[in-house]
Amino acid sequence: MKKAAAILVMTMVFMMSILAPGFAEEGKAKKVPQPKQTENAPQPKQTEKAKYTIPNSVMNVTKDNTYPNPTEDLPFLQPSELTKNLIKTSKVKIENPDLIRMLNETTINSTPFAIGYRAIVYLGEWPLNYVSSETSPNWEFQKINTNYYDNRGGNSIYQIHYVQEQQKSVKGGLTAKIKNAEDVQKMMLLKAAKKTGLPLAFETIVGAGTKKDHIYNIQPKRLGYLYAYAPAINEKGKVTYGEVYLMLKGSKKFIVVKNVVSQGIGAWIPVQDHVSFGFVSSERPR
Repeated sequence: MKKAAAILVMTMVFMMSILAPGFAEEGKAKKVPQPKQTENAPQPKQTEKAKYTIPNSVMNVTKDNTYPNPTEDLPFLQPSELTKNLIKTSKVKIENPDLIRMLNETTINSTPFAIGYRAIVYLGEWPLNYVSSETSPNWEFQKINTNYYDNRGGNSIYQIHYVQEQQKSVKGGLTAKIKNAEDVQKMMLLKAAKKTGLPLAFETIVGAGTKKDHIYNIQPKRLGYLYAYAPAINEKGKVTYGEVYLMLKGSKKFIVVKNVVSQGIGAWIPVQDHVSFGFVSSERPR
């Protein structure tokens, strides 16, 4: 009897050893496969809006500035109906506000007796348009002030805040000499301001005595340095020049651009009435 029971037990163990791998494989098959994470998976790109978001270290001093900066207002000049029609006839895009203003002041009277009439008016060589390729902020473009306190002999925290010690003028400009620089600056400023949404100007002034109430703590046995910087935008792109002719042929009026050339250009454009701060605490003088 015992022998029969032992044989039965051994038979059951043998059968289980055969069936167990099959059940295990069946259990694995029921698991829902998870998507694999690859190292080359595309990462979310930084949006343009986030790129130009003012960081917490940068403060607006428009209301605190003891020097009232004039607003750099350069809205895109609206072309007249005649100017719109003339611009459409040009094979090269025309965006220069000063050229558009000149065309707006132009009056051409049509006459039914213009058959055979022909005239060519040379308007000069102009920077016609600017195409932006890169717009990057530098929040610490130029240092304009340092507030300092030595608390190495103190036994308690000393608090400092920003006070502009001297009036500081921060100027931007083109990074290379170029023809019709003023016209080019206007077009670059318009493109950069539209792209970033920041108040830009080629010169901004921070007046002496300008201050902010934000507190920075200097621990005992340490020195504290509060640095102030003027931020700016680095604008890069391409400007296109051409000789502009106004052609009158019978009752037709159109623009012809000759000798078209393009040139790369860059510029630094300060952010008006904004100051970037950096606080450093150390045991030794810097």
